[in-house]
Amino acid sequence: MYGDLGTKLVQHAKRTQSLAYLPPYQREIVQAVTREVRDLDKDVARILEQLEQARAAAEGEEGGIPPSSFNPADDPATACALLVDHLSMRRNKRCLLAYHRIRAEKIEEMCWNGIDPLEHQQRQREIESGNNNSEDHGTPRTDRMPLSNAHYNSSLTPVEEEYFRQYNEMLMAYKGHWTDVDLTGSLEPPKELYIDVRVLKDAGEIQTEYG
Repeated sequence: MYGDLGTKLVQHAKRTQSLAYLPPYQREIVQAVTREVRDLDKDVARILEQLEQARAAAEGEEGGIPPSSFNPADDPATACALLVDHLSMRRNKRCLLAYHRIRAEKIEEMCWNGIDPLEHQQRQREIESGNNNSEDHGTPRTDRMPLSNAHYNSSLTPVEEEYFRQYNEMLMAYKGHWTDVDLTGSLEPPKELYIDVRVLKDAGEIQTEYG
């Protein structure tokens, strides 16, 4: 059914928001959604071509008098097919935009938090590779399958890697103007560094040991 693959992309995007890392890019689903949009566009073009041919035939029969504009009430089946195809294409487009926007926001968030997704992936691979080659009571583990080359592929596409580098460089240049201010720090002050003081009476200005 139209839109099922787009729904999967939205589900992946929602899952990405709750993760601390960036999951692998769903290349196959994105390509499938893109193909679906192209197929729908071809279907719309075919319907419009048939409609134009019918208009041309009617124009010839009426002796050169141009027919009136298309009225959906005159041909509800054609109007319904065009509407369904058009809405399906728009929905798939919104799903694609939402999925890629969530991934871009996750990359920006990792830049602000000082996390390099490429280094994070490398550490995860080393941990998984170590677990895969672990030994149990001196006996090599043989129940684990070797990791495939696809498993070692980056979860970022080349375009996303370039976006991360450029965004990180821009962020470093922006933070360089205020070296004394930690722009990546939390907006909420740390409560564990402070104590609550209740004033019982006015004693004027008081300066503590640390100011």
